[in-house]
Amino acid sequence: MNDFYTEVNCQQRNHEGERICGDVFISKRVREERRTIVVLSDGMGHGVKANMLATLTATMAVNFTREHKDFQTIAEIIMNTLPVCSVRNISYSTFTIVDVEDSGTVSILEYDNPQCVVMRGSKIYDPGWKKIVMESEQNKGKELHAVKFRPQKEDRIIFWSDGIIQSGLGSPKYPFGWGVDAATEFVQMIVRKDPFISARKLAQRVLNMGVMNDNYVSKDDTSCGAIYFREPRKLLISTGPPYEMSRDIELAMSIHQFEGKKIICGATTAEIIARELGRKIEDEFEFHDPDLPPVSHMQGVDLITEGILTLSKVYNILNGYSNNTALGKGPADLIVKMLLESDEINIIIGTKINVAHQDPTLPIELEIRRTVVKRVARVLEEKFLKEVALKYI
Repeated sequence: MNDFYTEVNCQQRNHEGERICGDVFISKRVREERRTIVVLSDGMGHGVKANMLATLTATMAVNFTREHKDFQTIAEIIMNTLPVCSVRNISYSTFTIVDVEDSGTVSILEYDNPQCVVMRGSKIYDPGWKKIVMESEQNKGKELHAVKFRPQKEDRIIFWSDGIIQSGLGSPKYPFGWGVDAATEFVQMIVRKDPFISARKLAQRVLNMGVMNDNYVSKDDTSCGAIYFREPRKLLISTGPPYEMSRDIELAMSIHQFEGKKIICGATTAEIIARELGRKIEDEFEFHDPDLPPVSHMQGVDLITEGILTLSKVYNILNGYSNNTALGKGPADLIVKMLLESDEINIIIGTKINVAHQDPTLPIELEIRRTVVKRVARVLEEKFLKEVALKYI
């Protein structure tokens, strides 16, 4: 079994003047099989038509990969389903499929996307690519690239669409486009300078460079994705007092002994932990969010906030989050920032009912703690591929 975390991210920019991206990125965590499936598809052209074809391709690729179909079968089904361009006689959509199994195997299948790069540390690693030539009557002669290998900690996979590799095409600096070699050298330079750079920041740096090559006017849909195998970053959130007062010390010790970042949501919870550990709570008085009370601090804890209102807002931010979301300095924003920077998230939920939240005159969205926490956990797992563990006390 792998003892590391798989961080996945993709950054995208639309073709100039288009409201929708013709490149489609889908990532799915198959929790029961401990697998992560990642797909990038580039629809021919740009705009709505390209997006629809790329969406069709990416969705099929995820579903067939999930069913453990072999490379050739997946490619055949996708290509037979997609319309073929009457002029160029090729399928309208390319794809890169990465299937990461926690048992320690990575499988990559590519058709017509610029070949992705596998890195071991800051060096390029050749995992032993194989060429698959299709033999069916409909797709005879078409070539795919495939590989299976066992990743190591600090390995990375960088995958991209034509928009990155052909950026700068026709410019004095890159008359034939940026190219895979130059883009790969750029990635190596970034990793050498910042060996622990996150997948998100690395993908963003490559995308920014591609857009800059085009003089900030993207001539194609542009996507760069990164997968980073690294030490997991751990976070603990404690919200709500234990059902029985006799377990207060158990809650306090869970926080004290946890190795990683720590957040307490709820004034009563914070007071219990401070009392049991013999620590003081220091309150801030500056309001960064008009909807929520200011944060507090305690030795050994990274952040203390109000409880249910803050967690409800955390859910709303996460649910609507996109690459364009700008986080502020409010308590919910700070929690979201820490959640997104973490991989393994442990949440301890106290089950004692807070009398304040049973007042029928309070707004209806003020739901009980368990419901709010479950919503936060679900969006973290499904949208952000985080590992989330809930414990009730």
